[in-house]
Amino acid sequence: MENRDFIVVDVRTKEEYMGGHVAGSVNIPLQEIVDRASELEQMKKTIIFCCASGGRSGQAAAYFKQQGLECENGGSWLDVNYKLNQ
Repeated sequence: MENRDFIVVDVRTKEEYMGGHVAGSVNIPLQEIVDRASELEQMKKTIIFCCASGGRSGQAAAYFKQQGLECENGGSWLDVNYKLNQ
């Protein structure tokens, strides 16, 4: 993941993340995302948000797009994982 132009940020809870996640992804739960915005800004890569179904990741992507961050809603972490491994 570190050689790619993007990073996957999983916005599910820590418990959900520990149950399975995209290899190399970073877990920042949606409830903490605004407080941890500086971490996202320092990544200097396009951010692909994911969660269980796309709802929470859509909220995160919409918020950070308004803040000028290059990001997108990847939807379900299972879909993101599948696309990265094709």
